[in-house]
Amino acid sequence: MNPLILQEFHHTLGAQFTELNGTQCVADYGDWLAEHAALRKTAGVMDLSFRSRLCLVGADRARFLHGQVTNDVKKLRAGEGCYAAITTAKGKMESDLNIFCLADELLLDFEPGLAEKISARLEKFLVADDVQIVDAAPHYGLLSVQGPNAEAVIRALGLFTEIPVKQLGSVKISDATLGEIYLINHARLDVCKSRDDETQTGKKLETSHIVADNFGFDLFVPNNSLGAVADKLIAATKQLGGRAIGWTAFETARIEAGIPRFGADMDETNLPLECGIETRAIVYNKGCYIGQEVINRVHSFGHVNKELRRLRLADDLQRLPARGEKLLCDGKEVGYITSATNSPLFKGNVALGYVRREVNQVGNKLAWQTTSQTSSVTILGP
Repeated sequence: MNPLILQEFHHTLGAQFTELNGTQCVADYGDWLAEHAALRKTAGVMDLSFRSRLCLVGADRARFLHGQVTNDVKKLRAGEGCYAAITTAKGKMESDLNIFCLADELLLDFEPGLAEKISARLEKFLVADDVQIVDAAPHYGLLSVQGPNAEAVIRALGLFTEIPVKQLGSVKISDATLGEIYLINHARLDVCKSRDDETQTGKKLETSHIVADNFGFDLFVPNNSLGAVADKLIAATKQLGGRAIGWTAFETARIEAGIPRFGADMDETNLPLECGIETRAIVYNKGCYIGQEVINRVHSFGHVNKELRRLRLADDLQRLPARGEKLLCDGKEVGYITSATNSPLFKGNVALGYVRREVNQVGNKLAWQTTSQTSSVTILGP
């Protein structure tokens, strides 16, 4: 397992560690429920340095990457970014990724443990292109602050005179002590709040009572300054009522918001159009890229047979569903679970899963069957 650069730093904060795709990350700091509440109500700071990071440099970098991913890279100017997917020639997912256009490079941010695989995939299509692929992880770490008070936390740092407004937009500072730091407007979670306070109204929280407050920032920081910046970031967050958070709180909020994660809810068997990322990740008039022919054909002349849905599970479960366990409708298999969690927001069990299009309408009732019981499942929405 690849350890975090700041392992000892997190240990002094009371961190418990876990593993994600061969990399170490913080599970929690002793109270994941309080960390989850900070994400929703104030702000949470997370060390995301376990994620994969590649840089593309060279004069042909934009043209080359444009032909490899589903979004329009050529239109990006320095300080802009986009979300995209890398697909096979058959249109199946190899990864999703965030692309940040910096002054002299394209920075790719994606799921942990995939840097070698994605680098090899890109290298495969390099011919006479002036492009070099560099692993950024040995040089830069990644810290993130998410939640309604995220911007106030960044301002409290006192490092940035400019804060990017556009989603995935970036600015760079050069600090004499800390080095070059990139700040990116990146709301990684739709932080959901209830329109009604359930404790006051007595109303049960359902999808009609949820709105999204989408705030968050990433900081790419030189590894030798990572501890100093993390310390400043956590201190600023605590002053505003927030705290350091770990993977358990973050992952729970992700599932509540219905945001798919590659390796959990998306993999090499999925078309991007099945995964709920189409509007963010795919541009249909951008020209050729690997997998474009299949994806455009499905979009123009057909449809996918299954789609990702948010699901409300029964509250009396003996255990949460495991990835891949089947969903039934009238005794017939119609889908499967991908992620599940006990949700503080919904005050019960929720999940993500794929459901066949003929039965995936909001409000439909399905069943999840185990060897010991059959439990009801309600479709909440995309």
